[in-house]
Formats: sequence, C-alpha cells, structure tokens
Amino acid sequence: MMSKEFPHPVAVIGAGFSGTMSAIQLLSRLEPERRVLLCERAGTFGRGRAYATVNPDHLLNVRATNMSAYPDRPEHFSEWLDTTAFDRAEASGIRVTPGGTFAARGLYGRYLTELLTRAVTGGDGPPRLDLVHDAVTDLEPGPGGFTLRTEGGASYPIAGAVLAMGNLGAPGAPRSRHQADPWSPDSFGRLHPDRPVLIVGTGLTMVDAVAALRRHGFSGPIVALSRRGLLPSAHAPVQPWPMPDLSGATTLSALTTRIRREIDRAAVAGIGWRGVIDALRPVTDTLWRALPAPEKDRFLRHLRPFWDVHRHRAAPPAAEAIADEIARGTLTVRAGRIRAIADTAGEARVTLRPRGAAGDETLAVQCILDATGIGRVVETDDPLIRRLMARGLVRPGPFGLGLDAAPDLRALGPVEAGPLWVVGPLLRGVLWECTAVPDIRNQAAGLAQAAARTLSDPT
Repeated sequence: MMSKEFPHPVAVIGAGFSGTMSAIQLLSRLEPERRVLLCERAGTFGRGRAYATVNPDHLLNVRATNMSAYPDRPEHFSEWLDTTAFDRAEASGIRVTPGGTFAARGLYGRYLTELLTRAVTGGDGPPRLDLVHDAVTDLEPGPGGFTLRTEGGASYPIAGAVLAMGNLGAPGAPRSRHQADPWSPDSFGRLHPDRPVLIVGTGLTMVDAVAALRRHGFSGPIVALSRRGLLPSAHAPVQPWPMPDLSGATTLSALTTRIRREIDRAAVAGIGWRGVIDALRPVTDTLWRALPAPEKDRFLRHLRPFWDVHRHRAAPPAAEAIADEIARGTLTVRAGRIRAIADTAGEARVTLRPRGAAGDETLAVQCILDATGIGRVVETDDPLIRRLMARGLVRPGPFGLGLDAAPDLRALGPVEAGPLWVVGPLLRGVLWECTAVPDIRNQAAGLAQAAARTLSDPT
C-alpha cells in the first residue's frame, strides 16, 4: 500500500506577534494535511523583542480591550486577564487607570505563548505546527515553491513563505563601544550614579529604556535626545467622535486643515483631540494610499514625528513616570542631533548640535542606549532580506521604508517566484498602520485567506 504524500508546508519567518498570529491563522485556513513551519532565530517563540521583557513597568501602549489576538473575538485578551491566575509579581503588571487597563508586555508575551502552545498541542490529529529554532538565511526558488535554508545548515522544501520579522533595527547613532541594548539590561553593566546615561530617541522606546534603567538600579541622570525632542502623549479617557469627512482632501495641507477643524469642532462639544485621532484609525491607510508621492514625502520629512506622538500614546503610568523624572531633573529631554562620538576608556564623548543652535557641544556619558526605533528596509543588514532583494524576490516599497506588496500582501519583486507574503511592520510604506496589534491581527487573518486560496489553486 502506497503511503500518502503530504503537501509541502508553508513557512512563517519570525515568531513575534506578526509571525505567531500568521501561523495560527494559517492553521485554521489551510487544508488539514498542510503543515506550518514557524521559524525563529531568537531564544523564545511567541514573544519577539517587544513581549520578552520581564519588567512590570514595560507596559503595552494599547489598552487591554484593544489587544485581542483575534479580530473576531475583541474581548479575548481582556477575558484572559480576568480568568488567568497570576502571581504577585505578574499581577503588579496590570494597571487599571481612568484611561483604561494596561498590561505589562511580559504578560502579553505569556498570553501569546499560551496561544502558540495550544496551536502546537491542540487538535485531534497529528501536530501541524513545527517550531524551527534557527535563523532563516535563504529562500531558493524551485518547483512547487522554495527551498528554505537555515543558518544551522538545515533545508526544507516549502510551498510558500510569510516574511514576519517585525521591526528592522534602525542604523541609529554613530557606533560606540559604550553602547548597550535597551531591551537587554544585562548589557548595561555597572553604572555609576553620578555619571549620565544617554538615550538616543525620545519616543515610546525611550520610555521603556528609562524604566529598564531604573529597574536595573541606576539612579543617576538620564539625557534623552532626538531631532525635535518630542515626547509621546499619554492615553486618557476618550469619548467617541464620528469619522471626519475628508473626501477630496488629497494634499497634506488640506488634510491637516480638515483635521484641525475637526479637533476644534470636537473641543466645542467637550471632546478632546484623542477622539478625533482615534476616529481616523479605520481610514488612515486609505488616506495614506490616496496621497501623491510628493505629499507622502512631505509627511515623512515634516509631520511624521508630530503624528507619531499623538497617534502612538504611552500608558498613563509610564507617561506619569517620565513626567515625574523630568520634574525632578533626573531626566533631561533635548532636541538636537549627534554629529560624532569619540570613545575613551571610561566614557563616550558625544558631539551634538542642539536644534536651532549655530555650534556644537560635547556631552560625556557612561552608556548610550539606542531607542531610535524602526529602521528602513533599504538600510537593513538582515541577511535574509538582503539575499531576497539580491535574488529579485522582493524589492523596497515606497520610500524604502519596508517591502513592496500587493493588496493581498503578496511580496512584489522584479522576479516572479513561488508564493511569498509580507505581514506586519515590514509593510510600512505600502501601509501606514502596520505596527500595532489591532492592525497586524487583521493582516494575519487576511493573509491566511489569501494563502489558502493560492495554495488550493496554484494556477
């Protein structure tokens, strides 16, 4: 009797939120005989860098009510928080505020790990999700799909792949041997309380970096530097506001005029700007796609930082901690740019140009944390992305921010090959809202539907 020949699996590369939910959604959509390979080069599956932290002060930047992993079950995460038993340390990571409930990132990592464990062990038949703990270095096109190759020398025939590697690192400031990873407190070393630490960036990653330094035991001065010195706004109670009518506004100046007018209208009704910005959420990508390229370029050069600090807000306890640091003088936020870094045995001498100043100044620091955030795909040193671009399987998307993709999230490149999709932050440029859980969970569900259609009818 001949054994049944099973179809090649689909590979998901990256096991943070983007990859984990893509894998889970694929399992629910693909035919029962097809397996899914979930590939991750880091130490843990399901968490990624964002949710691997154990610091209870590293809070999610989105309310728990909006953090369900499933688009069709909006209360899933909130219900998990209500029904899961936590020890005292874990429970300290759940903060109830007037602006909503915010959970620690580590708790969300536990939530995702449980979903992934259920996907691996659940079901009536044999397991269909295989975890590949190795870095993927190449996808070689061939009959029926690709050959996936890993750093450890393994190879797998696959029918298609999903690129879900999350945020690419930014080039950041000039390199220094006194640099440390803001997400790895073990790399901070012994810090002297009378000497400053420099954080490059003043966004949400900076907020986490300050919390990491304080949890590490550092009580000394911190300087945070970015081009404009803008801090994230804080979440607050929000009353709903109807979606503004922005039809016909196809320039940046027209859009900003309409939005400001809408904020004024809301203020008359006693509703703050947050309600208006939140009302734009469902149409942000539509607005982005409709803008002509020169207008998008203007947004990236001039308005993006201001949009980010209003759109991507900090949890109230995190924002209050930063405000308290500034009030006490233990955190100084500056606007400027780094021109050079010179290392000595015990410190880094940072030459910076303050914003609006005619000359430079020098700041001596004992440690530098890079919190500049998301990098551009055209600047990445990720070996897989570089190799895929060299093969012509993918290409940079608009403005080199992410990878180019079709509306069904299929990767676009000069060379047509097997099914290859993109999900999550790698879509930045094609989409604008592609980094938060509410956006990615919808992408993962849509991608799984598209993959099921493609693989069931490859012609």
